[in-house]
Amino acid sequence: MPLPPPGPFVRCRWSAAVLVLWLVGFTCTAGSEYAATAALPAAFSDRLPHFLVEPEDKYIVKNKPVTLTCRSTPATQIYFKCNGEWVHQDDHYIEHSVDPATGLPVMWVTIDITRQQVEKIFGLDEYWCQCVAWSTTGTQKSQKAYIRIAYLRKNFEEEPQSKEVAMDQEVSLRCHPPEGVPPAEVEWQRNEDLVDPAADPNFVITADHNLVIKAARLADTGNYTCVAKNIVARRKSNSATVLVFVNGGWSTWTTWSSCSAVCGRGWQKRSRSCTNPTPLNGGTSCEGQNVQKSACVATCPVDGGWSEWSKWSACAADCSMWRSRECTQPSPGTGGKDCQGLDLQSLNCTSEQCPQTVRGAEDVALYVGMVAVVLCLTLLLIVVVLVYRRKKEGLDADVADSSILTTGFQPMGIKPSKPENSHLLTIQPDLTTTTTSYQGTLRSRHDATAKFSMTNGPLLDPLPNGSHTLHNGKLNPDPAEFVSRFSTQSYFKTLPRDVANTSYGTFNFLGGRLTIPNTGISLLIPPEAIPRGKIYEIYLTVQRKEDLRLPLAGCQTLLSPVVSCGPPGVVLSRPVILSMDHCFDACLDNWAVRLKKQSYEGTWEDVLLMGEELVSEPFYCQLEAETCRLFSEQLGTFAVVGESLHMGAAKRLRLVLFSDAYCSTLEYNIRVYCMDDTQDVFKEVMQMERQLGGRLIDEPHVLLFKDSYHNLRLSIHDMPQAHWRSKLLAGYQEIPFYHIWNGSQRYLHCTFTLERLSLSTCELTCQLCVWQVEGEGQSFSLDFNIAKDTRAVDSEFLVMDSNATALAGPSAFQIPYLIRQKICSSLDAPCPNGADWRMLAQRLKLERHMSFFASKASPTSVILDLWEVQHFHSGNINQLAAVMADIGKQEAMIFLVSDGDC
Repeated sequence: MPLPPPGPFVRCRWSAAVLVLWLVGFTCTAGSEYAATAALPAAFSDRLPHFLVEPEDKYIVKNKPVTLTCRSTPATQIYFKCNGEWVHQDDHYIEHSVDPATGLPVMWVTIDITRQQVEKIFGLDEYWCQCVAWSTTGTQKSQKAYIRIAYLRKNFEEEPQSKEVAMDQEVSLRCHPPEGVPPAEVEWQRNEDLVDPAADPNFVITADHNLVIKAARLADTGNYTCVAKNIVARRKSNSATVLVFVNGGWSTWTTWSSCSAVCGRGWQKRSRSCTNPTPLNGGTSCEGQNVQKSACVATCPVDGGWSEWSKWSACAADCSMWRSRECTQPSPGTGGKDCQGLDLQSLNCTSEQCPQTVRGAEDVALYVGMVAVVLCLTLLLIVVVLVYRRKKEGLDADVADSSILTTGFQPMGIKPSKPENSHLLTIQPDLTTTTTSYQGTLRSRHDATAKFSMTNGPLLDPLPNGSHTLHNGKLNPDPAEFVSRFSTQSYFKTLPRDVANTSYGTFNFLGGRLTIPNTGISLLIPPEAIPRGKIYEIYLTVQRKEDLRLPLAGCQTLLSPVVSCGPPGVVLSRPVILSMDHCFDACLDNWAVRLKKQSYEGTWEDVLLMGEELVSEPFYCQLEAETCRLFSEQLGTFAVVGESLHMGAAKRLRLVLFSDAYCSTLEYNIRVYCMDDTQDVFKEVMQMERQLGGRLIDEPHVLLFKDSYHNLRLSIHDMPQAHWRSKLLAGYQEIPFYHIWNGSQRYLHCTFTLERLSLSTCELTCQLCVWQVEGEGQSFSLDFNIAKDTRAVDSEFLVMDSNATALAGPSAFQIPYLIRQKICSSLDAPCPNGADWRMLAQRLKLERHMSFFASKASPTSVILDLWEVQHFHSGNINQLAAVMADIGKQEAMIFLVSDGDC
């Protein structure tokens, strides 16, 4: 029998069964130490021990020790050996028992291994332990159990990299996790959500931990993170952004339009759009033309023509002869007119068979008829001459005042400058030269149904009295009559007849400005935008959404009012600037924002993608936090439409609370409006509530509404139950996401109906909450007296604009005309030290638009136009003068005047 290891004394304990079965052994007394040796019964003395439980590999996490276990039967002794050395008996814990199935004695031993024990041999070899069991026949050794210190390093050996891929393309994101014991397991996350290949077979995680997207979809766009973890720690790599872009594709061609010519050669066109699919996320636009033109020949109508008269027939018995002709040279065709006149002609004849008296009477009748015809023609000629001379005299009288060409059409309501302040400007604008430069005519207007004219004369049809007289440059037509007159034109029949939201004026080359009060909408017509010699009557109006439906698809939403300015087709020498509010977060990383324009046929076309403007195009946009400034070389109907690129895109909603101004019943209503955060919609709601007798009960709040497909919820809380109760059956009201996002309605509202328990109750305190599910929210803390109407519906939030809606000529601009020309001539020319228009743009924080300014004949003039638009109400001309002085241009001293005199 092999010798036992040194020090054969261990702590032990015996079960009752072992004491009965074994005849030889020892007795354990509490606190005593005895040898871990037992004599086997004779029946089992010839068996080798075998292991019921062998020690297994273990990992030490931080400073926690691990326990190794070994179980053997039949055995007289059992010990652990670690890295070739016996473990001290004091470190063993042994139990004895009997296997109830076989009746064999069983020995069970455990030991604890600490981190310090393993670290002693760190770097030399792996730490292992083995169990050895003895019997009277021999010994048996268990398998080796390796004990390792667990860890996971912080840095990934390889992290995933951001990629931009086309849709349906395969994407591979590589990841090599940090070194660790045990080796780290790897999983992937997209936007913090676990990627599960079992749930989505489009994802595959390879054996070397790489993530493969078989066919990229738009929904696969996001931030991908590689996550490594083991029993010690969990590590995350830096996120890699995968951007799935869509290259644009052409739609099918439309059918050819009808030929432009009614008769002869003309042209016809067909178009296609880059919407199959629409380019997204930086995808390439379609190559080629979106419009094709082709020559065509329209069959001309052929008017009928008479053939030659036939020869006269012989004189008949009734003393008459006749001749005929046919409508065959040519015959009428293709809608042409038939021949006019008689196809058969008769004449009395002289013959022996006819009495002479009859022939003489016929001759007298013929001569009398000829004389009557000559007299009628003479009278008609005299009448035509008199009418022509009278019309000529009336037209000259109508244009008796030439100040229309010299004053720039000073509008009514603008007070003339004070005589005592005239010395403040060293240069006075001399506008008398405009008299000789105007080459057009003011025609008499008498046909209200005439076609729209694009001549040098005015563009619109006449006023009812048949004249259009201007006095001292002021135009005072009736608003309703103006809109009615516009609506008679074929193109303008769809214009709204809302006089309150329409502005108009007559302008020449000096330019001007149109404004719709309290809407944030204005149109600046810069000087020289209208060619010299032309006079245009221009309008500006807001279209109602319910009157004009925009074709929106997918995630598109309307972000601005629909604004019309016109008439379309007028010739402009320079771009005008149209200003209107928008209601998105102005982050082009979240949006694909497009400018749409309505064509003459009524269809909507994309004319501009914001952020990717081309200076060669007739449209350019300067986007501000809440306003869009559109430079346009064409007039028409415009709207801003956005398409969200991901769920982070948000629209601004304005939340406004109204209630009944007077309440004589127990019920009391609170109306919560959710509308686009633009001034025109707010103005419309305020006007409607004023008509309803509504009462504004709190200041408007702004809520960011995200493209997360979650609805908007509204609820009311914290009412004094002793005095008030809500009649709402559910805990909240809800507005569907699509009702808000697609913009089909200008404003939405929910009504909370409350009931007071007594008519004497007048004080109402409560909390009204509005929030998007899983998104941002706003709350209103209400505390007011329902019997007192303390706030008018528009007293604070609808500031009435005291300025005229139409300003023409110098009164529309802060910078005098001739001073403006002097500034432009000074800064347009490039300067070696940079003291030119480029420095002006930098000082005014407009350097982002340098390429656009540089594409214009006078960059300085365009910069000043933008300054006029941005600072019309709040601009200080002295600040602009200070900028000019800072640039080093002494011309700035020309307009250094005090604020009180500007």
